[in-house]
Amino acid sequence: MKNPFHVMLIPTLGCPAHCSYCWSSDPGSPRMSIDTVRDVVTWLKEFRNDRATFTFHGGEPLLAGADFYRQALPMISRELSHLKPEFAMQSNLWLLTPEIAAILAEYQVPLGTSIDGPEELNDLQRGEGYFVKTMRGYEIARAHGLRVSFICTFTNYSVRFREEIFNFFLENRFRLKLHPALPSLRDKNPEQWALDPDDYGDLLVFLLDKYLDNLDSIEIMNINDLCRCIFTRRGSVCTFVNCTGNTFAVGPDGSIYPCYRFVGMPEWVMGHVRDAPTMEELSCSGPWQRMHQYEEYVDEACKECKHLRYCRGGCPYNAIVPTGGKIAGVDPHCRAYTRIFNEIGTRLNDEMMGTSFLDGVSSFQREQGARKRPGVMTLMHKVLSP
Repeated sequence: MKNPFHVMLIPTLGCPAHCSYCWSSDPGSPRMSIDTVRDVVTWLKEFRNDRATFTFHGGEPLLAGADFYRQALPMISRELSHLKPEFAMQSNLWLLTPEIAAILAEYQVPLGTSIDGPEELNDLQRGEGYFVKTMRGYEIARAHGLRVSFICTFTNYSVRFREEIFNFFLENRFRLKLHPALPSLRDKNPEQWALDPDDYGDLLVFLLDKYLDNLDSIEIMNINDLCRCIFTRRGSVCTFVNCTGNTFAVGPDGSIYPCYRFVGMPEWVMGHVRDAPTMEELSCSGPWQRMHQYEEYVDEACKECKHLRYCRGGCPYNAIVPTGGKIAGVDPHCRAYTRIFNEIGTRLNDEMMGTSFLDGVSSFQREQGARKRPGVMTLMHKVLSP
């Protein structure tokens, strides 16, 4: 089974926000021209025939402006129709206007934005005024029927307030995805805000319990993905799959990278869209080879791990940050992943031993009535239902 084909377009690395732990913002970054989008289209016409998702990321992608999206979205939709393109965007929403929202709504572009919890805590980490500006954009998005999900970054500071943060998302019924604050290859003090792997593991188990207590009132996308990994025995998000060759990022100048996290780093450029490189040509690049070396490293280092098949050593970028770019370890959050995979697997096995699996799946309403809280099997049913 092929992994999804994902192209991330980075119109700029610039961003008007000044989040304390951000590693992807560059105030001097150029902006992608519509000619570069045209080069992307030309490159992909003969590159691959699988369905594709195009995500506009940054920096802040809305800095590209309304005219950019007014041209880019129909161009990609029309000229790459054989890829059945779908779109997404990750934005702080500060610059979302009714004009841009209408354009995005026409192409059913779901939005991801970032809020770290209640206003005071959020603005402590992301800067004064961030909360109000993002929520203003959120209201514009809602008014135009756009679906919005929220990423909450947990730092080594904010994790102490996990109860308050969860309650904030629960009370607002926001669709939640959490990120642990990460070190960066581009940060002079990479560990300043980084969340310890053991604390991250504790957080994931805490959120699993909270999710099960409030299953009808909130959606926690990470927990959904982790359950899906356990049940299907394969990775369901980029962190847990071999993403090389299935995910590409295109920087503002048209340079091609293995992932958006490498954009702006010359040593990770695989090629350029104006040259319309083939998959074979990209596979000969240094970055591709380093990503492949990481896969080989994981196969050996993790060969005794029961979660290898659907974890794949975690994110390659996370793995090389502590070593200054060298392949000498897996994702430092390995301990967190192991903790939550074990927790979900153990609970699932215990529930299956206590009742028929088929009865548990088909009669989860009875299960809810028989237990103080729904179990992992109920969550699996929710995650896997069409």
